[in-house]
Amino acid sequence: MRIILTFTFSVFFITSCSINKDLLFQSPKGFEYADLGQATTTDYKLAANDELSFQLFPNGGERLLAITTGVFSQENNNALFQNRNMGTYRIKPSGEVELPEIGLIKVSDLTLEEAEAAIENAYASTYRDPYVLLSVTNNRVLVFPGEAGQATVITLQNQNTTVLEALALAGGVRSRGIASRVKLIRNTPDGRDVYLLDLSSIDGVQDASLIVQANDIIYVNSTPDLATGFLNEITPIVSITSSLGLLYAILRGVQ
Repeated sequence: MRIILTFTFSVFFITSCSINKDLLFQSPKGFEYADLGQATTTDYKLAANDELSFQLFPNGGERLLAITTGVFSQENNNALFQNRNMGTYRIKPSGEVELPEIGLIKVSDLTLEEAEAAIENAYASTYRDPYVLLSVTNNRVLVFPGEAGQATVITLQNQNTTVLEALALAGGVRSRGIASRVKLIRNTPDGRDVYLLDLSSIDGVQDASLIVQANDIIYVNSTPDLATGFLNEITPIVSITSSLGLLYAILRGVQ
């Protein structure tokens, strides 16, 4: 009996070193989180590899207004709808995007409004009072809802998506997730900020209403599953030990 207990504790000690190694973004003891009250929503700045949906209208967007108000016939509306959808263009590593007629134009580190103004100015020599609409089609948020294998990439459909909406799109906090310890990891010009959100009570509604930004990471801390981890680690060892014991018994019987 003593041998069995010694063996069990030895195996537990060895395997415990590798249990729950799938947990990400664990904070060291005494880690200082960024002040959530200082988490301001700033306009997104365009960057390399962003995919831009680009639309151009002459005469200050007169045709766009006509389509919206239904002034044109359906046939003309369809034609105008096709003409105004100019396609999607990727910002190159140099920070430039290549657009029809004007070629390369630098747009990185500009907000959407600033980029629209710069492109309108570039088209001013070709079109009368050009009106440009831009949107980023590949802005994403990564959500880890508190369970291994359940991470989700959320494509931002609008600029006002909240933490709660992003979590809902990912299926919510999972069974092992700790709602009182939700981390929001955000890249800033000064480095990386990590905010700690407590969504376990009604008071957390304010935290949950925080607007996410492109490339944010929402990570829900999870409860370590020691029992399952230990069983997964010890099962192969027990199986090998049982096989060796059976083989030993057979060999002794043969003798």
